[in-house]
Amino acid sequence: MSSAAHPAPALLQPKASSATVVRSRSSAVPWYIWTGAIAVTCATIGGAWDVSWHRSIGRDSFWTPAHLMIQACGVLAAVVGMWLVLSATFGRSEKAHALREASVDIFGLRAPLGVFVAGWGGTAMLTSAPFDNWWHNAYGLDVKIVSPPHTLLILGIRSVSIGIMLLILAAMNRAADTANPAAAGFKTLQRLFLYLGGLAVGGQMFFLQEYTWDVVLHRADGYIAMGIALPILFATLWQASRFRWAVTATASIYMATIIAEILILPLFPATPKLGPVFNQVTHMVPAKFPVLLIFPAIALDLLWQRARTWKPWQIAIVSGIVFIAILAAVEWPFAKFLLSPLAENRFFGGIYFDYATPANSYERTHRFFEPQHGIVLVKGLLIAAVCAMGSTWVGIRFGRWIRGVQR
Repeated sequence: MSSAAHPAPALLQPKASSATVVRSRSSAVPWYIWTGAIAVTCATIGGAWDVSWHRSIGRDSFWTPAHLMIQACGVLAAVVGMWLVLSATFGRSEKAHALREASVDIFGLRAPLGVFVAGWGGTAMLTSAPFDNWWHNAYGLDVKIVSPPHTLLILGIRSVSIGIMLLILAAMNRAADTANPAAAGFKTLQRLFLYLGGLAVGGQMFFLQEYTWDVVLHRADGYIAMGIALPILFATLWQASRFRWAVTATASIYMATIIAEILILPLFPATPKLGPVFNQVTHMVPAKFPVLLIFPAIALDLLWQRARTWKPWQIAIVSGIVFIAILAAVEWPFAKFLLSPLAENRFFGGIYFDYATPANSYERTHRFFEPQHGIVLVKGLLIAAVCAMGSTWVGIRFGRWIRGVQR
């Protein structure tokens, strides 16, 4: 952790000027940051709930609780964005002046950078709602997830998440520069940043679920996909958060949220309303058990704690190899375990299949889909390692840049 995260004892600090005191107060955790974190949480819960709804019931109506939970994210993001823009642009109070000092100017409107990113996301989410309803009425009630309105919705959710994280990071960076970061809420901001980082890891894995389903994890494709999508996020969070166990913390949050979904959702009854029904479902169907990211995460944290003086390309090369080697070493046998009778319980979720899964499917017959072996597999894992190297390098560079963002 940098020295900014470990302030010297108060007696050794120089006396803060009045400007520093005002800056410290403005860096404390305000209501709009908490509201932003709640908004992203709503989208995460609503997204998991909506996918389960599709797998258990089918798309029966736009006005499902899951959809309303997702759209609550857009509404809350819009409220936060409008309030901050109005306050920073037109406010005359001392707080408004402090907010203006920590804002950027876009087309004559002032607000922190994260607000404009989140504001676009909230607008996209709200726009996608009637578009999605029309799309389902025109093309079918239960179509693919990656449809134009769903793509707009997902991009909006990700933009809200990135915007709120930038908002938190800017406040965190300002707090780290004050005479007393603890009083300025640095630790609370850091925890919120890592929490949303963990949800972002879950968001990345959501996009990769086609490649990380348990029946396809004896192929290199999933490891290549994770090598591209995850190290960039892990390295960014490590650099930006100033926390030495950032990767472990965010991977743990990702795994905890999925396990909670597996344990909670099946407690609620559900009946399919669309056909054909190949598997009679009587309760909500949860997600698959999470990929064991915690193990490569711990390895990356231990490596990066000892590699602070290395050049980014050196860190990237070693990190790419470590990430893929450990991920494959633990997930390969674990995927086999998930298809065995030992995983057929409420914790590992091997007993849950959606209503559209036929009896002769790879999942229900516990078979891997076209598993790879030998030179084909080795070549694929080497490609995954190279992808992870490049992804790590980009994440380090980007993380170092946003670590200086204060507006």
